[in-house]
Amino acid sequence: MKLIKSLVPAVLVTASSYASAHFLVVHTPEMLVERSTDFEMSIVFTHAFAGGPTMEMGEIEDFYAMQTKLGADEMTRIELSEYLTEVQWHAGDETRTAYTAVIPRATMRSLGDYQVVVNPEPYYEAEEDIYIQQITKVILNVGGAPTNWDQTLGLATEIRPLNKPYANWEDGVFRGIVLSSGEPVPFAEIEVEYLNYQPDFENLRFDEDAELEAPTPAHEYVSLRTDANGTFSIGLPEEGWWGIAALGVGPVTEHNGKELSQDAVLWVQAKESD
Repeated sequence: MKLIKSLVPAVLVTASSYASAHFLVVHTPEMLVERSTDFEMSIVFTHAFAGGPTMEMGEIEDFYAMQTKLGADEMTRIELSEYLTEVQWHAGDETRTAYTAVIPRATMRSLGDYQVVVNPEPYYEAEEDIYIQQITKVILNVGGAPTNWDQTLGLATEIRPLNKPYANWEDGVFRGIVLSSGEPVPFAEIEVEYLNYQPDFENLRFDEDAELEAPTPAHEYVSLRTDANGTFSIGLPEEGWWGIAALGVGPVTEHNGKELSQDAVLWVQAKESD
């Protein structure tokens, strides 16, 4: 197990009262594949660095991909809900409702980018007496040919990448813009967390062995804010998957008479540099 390295100076660290953050993990082994393949996806609401606790998920309201073919100008929506399977994900001695999906090769076979969107129904966090809804994007690529990776989708809230999320080096820097109703969000609170336990798609659990060891609990995630233009930069000090969550930036702020934190989540993958 490696000791996690410090994030590069592009990250501004702020104090936070939480030991680790909520993250909707939407995972497939590789964001970039050389040729079309079946994509096996695990969709679990958990704490990414600590590997738990894992929360019970409700229904997924939207599950689709936005594609732009090579040479085309317009994006096409590909509905993916038919491929969802509700499962019981192992979390210690208990299980929690989560989802898997096997997206067949024929569905996403053309070269280019596929912006996969998962929009779950709000989750009630009893300890904080609030609801949390994480509108999550994972941008997959077939064949290495870029098409729409940097395009916005008109979501209630989303992170617009300024680097390809699927083509980053370890020790590199990733940049993005936080948007709410299409407008940049200045000084938005962001949490960045490493996916420290690999999802085991076949056995419906996270691996027992962690990839990294944090030097202190405060290092399990990093908190920062966007600048006045809604832009942020983060370091990617280790290979693997990094979750970026912009907290409470969505336009909907209430659900069932209680506060709603409508978050934008984007996942980024980094590869070894040697």
